[in-house]
Amino acid sequence: MQTTQHSAQIRRAATDPQYPPLELVTSPGVPTAQAAYYLIRRPQTLRIWAMTGHPIKPLRINGRLAWPVADIRRLMGVGSGE
Repeated sequence: MQTTQHSAQIRRAATDPQYPPLELVTSPGVPTAQAAYYLIRRPQTLRIWAMTGHPIKPLRINGRLAWPVADIRRLMGVGSGE
């Protein structure tokens, strides 16, 4: 199933240039909207995850959520890109 989701994400990236493919992201964390895009979830779902800590726990930077790219890659089954 992860492969199917990843394929869907790649197809969306081809038509929606708002965010780069996950494999090309070099920053250690991304904002909620971008993380939701990669995980194929709504931003509100990630905000709920932030309160419960499952399946990814975000960092708080100046009161904003930053989602660790390494954790997103792990959850999606995508290589680390290193």
